Amino acid sequence: MAVCSVEYRFPNRTTMAATYTKGRLSDVLPPLIFGTATFNYQYNKDPFELDTTGLVQRALEYGIRAFDTSPYYGPSEEILGEALDTDFVRNNVPRKDFHLITKVGRISSDEFDYSKEWVRQSVQRSLQRLKTSYLDLVYCHDVEFVSEEEVMEAVRELRRIRDEEGTIKHIGISGYPLPVLCSIAHRVLRETGEPLDAVMSYANFTLQNSLLATTGIQELKAAGVDVVLNASPLGMGLLRREGVPIGSMGNWHPSSDGLRNAVKRASDFCDRHDEKLEVVAIRYALEQWLSIGSTVGSRGDPASGVAWQRESNEQVGGSRLGVSVMGVSKASELEKTMQVWRSILDGLEDGQETAIRAGRWKRDHEWSLNRRKAIEILADGINEHLDEYIDYTWDSPGPGFVNKRGRKEDEKDLTPAQEPWLTPAASPQADELPSPEEAALPLR
Repeated sequence: MAVCSVEYRFPNRTTMAATYTKGRLSDVLPPLIFGTATFNYQYNKDPFELDTTGLVQRALEYGIRAFDTSPYYGPSEEILGEALDTDFVRNNVPRKDFHLITKVGRISSDEFDYSKEWVRQSVQRSLQRLKTSYLDLVYCHDVEFVSEEEVMEAVRELRRIRDEEGTIKHIGISGYPLPVLCSIAHRVLRETGEPLDAVMSYANFTLQNSLLATTGIQELKAAGVDVVLNASPLGMGLLRREGVPIGSMGNWHPSSDGLRNAVKRASDFCDRHDEKLEVVAIRYALEQWLSIGSTVGSRGDPASGVAWQRESNEQVGGSRLGVSVMGVSKASELEKTMQVWRSILDGLEDGQETAIRAGRWKRDHEWSLNRRKAIEILADGINEHLDEYIDYTWDSPGPGFVNKRGRKEDEKDLTPAQEPWLTPAASPQADELPSPEEAALPLR
């Protein structure tokens, strides 16, 4: 896709910088995105009690420059908007230096509205909640739950808003079934002559499922998609020592009993080697996707750890890097995620120099390469235990799904209902569960 030099201006908006030039998303999007689905009642009893302002500030201090949210994630947009509306952010991180990503179309677990009227209202509401004059990327949320015709209507309206109002920079789709994502991406290109800027797939590049790499990338590239993002490296909480999360939402995860039993065997294998399944799963997905997803990756700020400096991926080799979305709820989860992320970057080309500039050990590059090899060996062992469930997928939507949203209903502000399974943008860290050998193992 050729670079577009259209300049957008935002009249009557004074809260943030109101001029930008639209280019390729892959030139600017950071390879690590902070997912805020965790700012939601689905993950936390009261998300307003979380120190989300401190968490977002800490993320910015770590160098994170992109945040993913959705109207469907309960109060997530409002909480994120408040967290970014502080003197710290205004004084240290200009709006042009970070990316805000949100979605349209999904209202609740069984209500979707992709009509152009709802899309317009949803975009305006997101702008207000996030306290911004423009959105860097907007997805059509969970496209498999509606018809392709409805998705096309939403994409066309988002592009109209982009071109006529200038409040959106880039447009994409998100969802789970790869055949649906690929089909829609091809249709968008075929019918409009312009490819999607982004496709976010979740739970399709993990220790258990690599279909995004083996089939998804090729098809999405053929459809001209610029960036393909990988979310939910734990398979919506499946790849944990504790097993799938079971709480106030009940036994929501769509995986079969056979797959869950196989994951338990894989977790026991990790325990025997003084590792935690989720530790291996997170590092494996982040590290492997960084290279495997590079052809549909980005060149944005890698957050490699050079304090308060606008970074470039030239510092870690200069190539495009596969983009991942990780969700956290606590400062400790953020710290662990960034430790792993920076260790991964230390293993890239020029990683040793970056590690030294960031104040890390001069041999962290060597350590990272050794850790990568260890993770690959462990992944082989895990795959032996997952056996016939490698690349197993579940139905989305499930049998009998009916969209209860009438297209001509009163478009009131609805509170998102409970999701039958966790939303994809986040992969929260597992709670600690002591093993017989040791109470907690380090994330590394």
